[in-house]
Amino acid sequence: MDSRAVLLSSAGTRRATAPAWEESGMGQTPNAVRDLVLANHILAREDVLDAFGHVSIRDPENPEQYLIARARSPEVVEEADILRFTLDSNPVDPASPASYSERVIHGALYQLRADIGAVCHFHAPAIMPFCITGREIVPVSHLGATVGPIHRWSSRTDFGATNLLVASPEEGLSLGRAMGADFAVLLANHGGVVAGRTLKEAVFRTIQLCRNAELQIASLQIGDIDPLTDREIELAGEFNLRAPVLDRAWDYWSRRAGEDYRATASLRAVAG
Repeated sequence: MDSRAVLLSSAGTRRATAPAWEESGMGQTPNAVRDLVLANHILAREDVLDAFGHVSIRDPENPEQYLIARARSPEVVEEADILRFTLDSNPVDPASPASYSERVIHGALYQLRADIGAVCHFHAPAIMPFCITGREIVPVSHLGATVGPIHRWSSRTDFGATNLLVASPEEGLSLGRAMGADFAVLLANHGGVVAGRTLKEAVFRTIQLCRNAELQIASLQIGDIDPLTDREIELAGEFNLRAPVLDRAWDYWSRRAGEDYRATASLRAVAG
């Protein structure tokens, strides 16, 4: 079968008929598309993504492919923007619109780790001081424990001076290897990458990494920090990743993101 098979959607030109995944009997892909759009809005609302950064999900019906938006700011991503890529980050449909140049990060992690079901790359201000100084982010709160060990990767190590974008398959794989068997890595002078076994898990980990970084910086203004022990990280992290906890957080963030999105859509309709 040709690996460039079907484009999920094309945002540049709207189809005259409903996209195929809106038909009944199409399995889990429609839910994955809707959840991925919502994840974009949540992460934008929670100050993880702004005009830049991206989040993806492994296709639940084909683990050798993943879904990610075309090159668009996450806050305005819609279902019609979601595209499908092979794990080598080639578009399934060669006529699809351009997606993010750093999508190779996502493809590389899906290639290296069969347990990873979602990936987020971001440049949140909360983590950037740690990316720039090399100081470690350490879990300092019960929710911060969810992130687990946080590794560090510098493009200089394997590739020398670059424009800092992770845009080649080799760079993506190098970064993915730095994450090891864990779920978070900071990119020197650039940003972060967080993964999860599910989309909800990846979103939860990503937001809590940023919250933990904010708490760590604020605490250092007062005095020395008292980080969690390895056993505390293990126990708290396991509890926080239980389905009721993830669902509770997802519902909260969904409501916040949904209200913002509806308000923005209303303003656009009035302006139009």
